[in-house]
Amino acid sequence: MQQKNHILLTPGPLTTSVEVKQSLLKDWGSRDSVFIDMTMSLRKNILKIVRAPESFTCIPIQGSGTFGLEAAFTTFTNKNSKILVLSNGAYGKRASSILKLLGHPFVELQFDEKTIIEPNVVQQFILKDPDLTHIFMVHCETTTGVLNPLAQISKISNEAKLCFLVDAMSTFGGIPIDLLNLNIDVIIASSNKCLEGIPGISFILAKQDLVESSRGNSKSLSLDLSAQWLEFEKSGQWRFTPPTHVVAGLLTALDGLNKEGGVAGRFARYRDNCNQLVQGMRELGFKTLLSDSTQAPVIVTFYDEFKNSYTFNNFYNDLQEYGFTIYPGKLTSAQTFRVGCIGNVYPKDIQRFISAVENIIQ
Repeated sequence: MQQKNHILLTPGPLTTSVEVKQSLLKDWGSRDSVFIDMTMSLRKNILKIVRAPESFTCIPIQGSGTFGLEAAFTTFTNKNSKILVLSNGAYGKRASSILKLLGHPFVELQFDEKTIIEPNVVQQFILKDPDLTHIFMVHCETTTGVLNPLAQISKISNEAKLCFLVDAMSTFGGIPIDLLNLNIDVIIASSNKCLEGIPGISFILAKQDLVESSRGNSKSLSLDLSAQWLEFEKSGQWRFTPPTHVVAGLLTALDGLNKEGGVAGRFARYRDNCNQLVQGMRELGFKTLLSDSTQAPVIVTFYDEFKNSYTFNNFYNDLQEYGFTIYPGKLTSAQTFRVGCIGNVYPKDIQRFISAVENIIQ
């Protein structure tokens, strides 16, 4: 049984506020007018977070971020498309796995896990393949914590007249994204990361004309975003049973985001968390995988250099006793572990974590 004040230093699910937890205690009728209004409010407020122009719509669906990703691919691409997948980690590779199962033509341009996606390489690759129709990128690859160059790839995509899809799971609400100044067609994110809600909803922001023109593409009944958008426009309702408590929790979480000063305020806190984490762990002898210039204030990857018979599992279990949960690494090239900076976590919590690590390794 976890301690009452147990803190998840993970990239999601993550630590939520007391207010979010309390908002889950009420039951809602999914076809009730009050819940329909809640859904409408959610859709509008999500769009505001990234300054989406009026040409965009927000389509929430049930499920994790991967559900949203698959819904976007099955709705906005087809067998006549050719998608360029930019990959520097596990989540870029996951996109390729989805496209392979769908049978949609794609090519994966791979980069080292420890480096950003290089815009010049992408631009040259696009010039050599005139059949490309779409480009996909993960904004923050939580395999490592690397932050990929969204603005530069957006510009390249626009110049090549490609449809640009972005996985913003680990940045939406925590790192500034301004759709008024970016050429992005589709953004996929979820409730349980920087928005600090609980798992259960993925949402897709897409240009409305793209949603309309994609009718009939999807080979999935439940993941058809065009069909769900039509139902929202017609009745305001979800086509299938919605996660009512998750919606309520996310609305409360969005209130918390506003009270913090919006994305700018949350980004500042996450950045402080990250800076204190990196400084404290380095002082204890741990080495970061990434350079500071490529590190997103989302999750930090450290090399696993435990000595003798002491292993990461020992470290993990010892941290549990102090009230912290972290993640093992996902790299294929090195032994690592990951510590998150996001969620309802503050610099004082990071300091407490550093003290716990110091006590454990002494």
